[in-house]
Amino acid sequence: MSLMELEFERQSNPVDMIEYVAANNDWSFERSGEDEIAMTVEGKWADYHVSFSWMEEFEALHLGCAFDIKVPEARVNEVTKLLAAINGQVLMGHFDLWRQEDVIIFRQSLLLAGGAEPTNRQVEVLLSSALDTCEAYYQAFQFVIWSGLDAAKAMEAVLFETVGEA
Repeated sequence: MSLMELEFERQSNPVDMIEYVAANNDWSFERSGEDEIAMTVEGKWADYHVSFSWMEEFEALHLGCAFDIKVPEARVNEVTKLLAAINGQVLMGHFDLWRQEDVIIFRQSLLLAGGAEPTNRQVEVLLSSALDTCEAYYQAFQFVIWSGLDAAKAMEAVLFETVGEA
């Protein structure tokens, strides 16, 4: 018998922990099914539509974080270059172009193999990490989609660090 064939009985649905954390933080949420929960989180640059899904077959808690920037067909190639540049910088998770809706989505998963249960802190860090990453690169997507900048110039603009105070 391989390790992959071992069966573990999970004590609770990991989405229950997301609901618990959301309720304790007074975040509005909607439980669309036993394995899914969605919420909208206000950021500095945009409102982010966050969904968590429990994927039993992979024993993974998947987070998807989308924002309302439609990618016009004429900008898809440059957005794809930007996605590759950004994903090369991001340590955990990745951005993707969700072609069904033509929107940018940040995706990350928390592996809970072997019956592991998520902690409050893991859920909070998963969400805050996703939001911080979206906030850090939101303007790069705006520059490429709305201002017509190329991916390299958009990355330069958002990675520009100021020194000192004015």
